[in-house]
Amino acid sequence: MPSERWDVARGRNVQRGGNPLVDKTLDDLGGRIVRCRRCPRLRSWCREVARTKRRAFAGWTYWGRPVPGFGDPGARLYILGLAPAAHGANRTGRVFTGDRSGDFLFAALHRTGFANQARSESREDGLRLRDAYVAAAVRCAPPANRPTLGEAAACREYLTAELGLLSRVQAVLALGKFAHDAYLRTVRESRGAGRGSGKAAGTPLTLSGYPFAHGARHRLPEGPDLWNTYHPSQQNTFTGKLTEEALDRVLRDIRGALRGRSPGR
Repeated sequence: MPSERWDVARGRNVQRGGNPLVDKTLDDLGGRIVRCRRCPRLRSWCREVARTKRRAFAGWTYWGRPVPGFGDPGARLYILGLAPAAHGANRTGRVFTGDRSGDFLFAALHRTGFANQARSESREDGLRLRDAYVAAAVRCAPPANRPTLGEAAACREYLTAELGLLSRVQAVLALGKFAHDAYLRTVRESRGAGRGSGKAAGTPLTLSGYPFAHGARHRLPEGPDLWNTYHPSQQNTFTGKLTEEALDRVLRDIRGALRGRSPGR
């Protein structure tokens, strides 16, 4: 019987024969994320939004499930957001797709060479990322766009697994403080589980030691550098807190840093 998998490059489900080995590939991990039922509050909210819809999207069949990351499996840049938007990714099934935040983000990725187009409307719109992979710290849309710390912790395993499979990542860009903290907690947990080694692994990693600040670049004891930018939410972009120029500058700085490093990790 054919089994469902997730095409991470295109952000959509496809069919294949055979039985998938969980977490052996990004596609398999994506399928496991889609089937996740760990957070009843979030699952209930996603389904409710998919049922009631927004009038402007009345003709859509909403995704209404957890949303995997997508992008280039060989990416050196990993971009981490907060969570899917109720009428954005929770509708379209692809992270940062179908809302104003995604419009702002992907336009910047296109201008700086990380995406083939600025348009991000649906899983079938032809968008492809180059040397970049995008995901969210929480994979389900939360009420009022505010997941709890417990819900973020429940998703942490997926972030760890994703980064483990994206073996070429050299830079992590956190979109906002929530994503920044989520990544640091993930790194701290991984180190605590014994995946680090040597002197660097024994260095305490605290959130206060790496404060969030737009444009900041944090060099962690090991692993990719952590970069910061304000989240491309309407609250930030409409007020001018985050401008196109400011986001482009961070992405260009990351591209420059990647050019100065070897292709290996």
